[in-house]
Amino acid sequence: MVNIKELNPDSSPAAAFGARLRREREAKGLKQEELATLMDYSSTHISAVETGRKMPTLRFSRSVDRALGTDGTADTFERQWREMQHGSLLEGFPEFVGYEGRAAEIRLYEVGVMPGLLQTSQYAAALADSAVKRRAISAEQARERVSVVAERQSVLDRRKNPPEVFVVLDEGCIRRPVGEPDVMDAQLALLIDFAKQPNTTLQVAPFSMGVRRPFDLPVYILTMTDRSLMSYAESAHRGSLERESTFAVPLLKAYHQLQAEALSQAESVAMIERLRKGTS
Repeated sequence: MVNIKELNPDSSPAAAFGARLRREREAKGLKQEELATLMDYSSTHISAVETGRKMPTLRFSRSVDRALGTDGTADTFERQWREMQHGSLLEGFPEFVGYEGRAAEIRLYEVGVMPGLLQTSQYAAALADSAVKRRAISAEQARERVSVVAERQSVLDRRKNPPEVFVVLDEGCIRRPVGEPDVMDAQLALLIDFAKQPNTTLQVAPFSMGVRRPFDLPVYILTMTDRSLMSYAESAHRGSLERESTFAVPLLKAYHQLQAEALSQAESVAMIERLRKGTS
């Protein structure tokens, strides 16, 4: 008889995922080899996930849902995977990311650091590594954060109906050094490339705006395909997603005021280029 490794679902998120995979596979009367064929994975890979020796990926989770018929349900394996990935993030943020990926228009204002949608992998890693050194998060959580950044950015590469993206950065975002000089140079170069895209607008809110700046904290506003609005804002300890337009409309009005006061895209790009050259 094959020796089946017992797994404690409470020992880790990966163990819980693996235990559920084994349980639902067996409920369908499938052997690992049969499920592997349906998923286009090897039976060794299936076994490694079921025993918690290998972390599932987004592609793997979606494949499981298709093979076991859980896609489109309220409790998909993809949802479980996302909860695993977002375990170290602020309350409200994982739900926001789900809507962000389907938005028709994305408006954001960021303070102090580059927004996740525009971070290079090196910049994201430098921020995460700093948090590990401060013992604010674990090394595993740091990897999760970098992974989430990469996952979010897939919305910008959406081939069908890519979103219109409006970005206003507080001047501190482009002046605050993160990582080594080459990390910042690559990050600033990415901003310049972002501004060249046909569906993007990039502006810098200069320090000289002073009290005319309507926001003191990061703000995100989404326009969905049905033209409904939702907003997301966060403090140091939690995030808040508002799906009622009555909350989002005043923020959208303030955002338009912010754009009117901020530097134009041409002026913003010129400022970034001067920073790269060390002349500003």
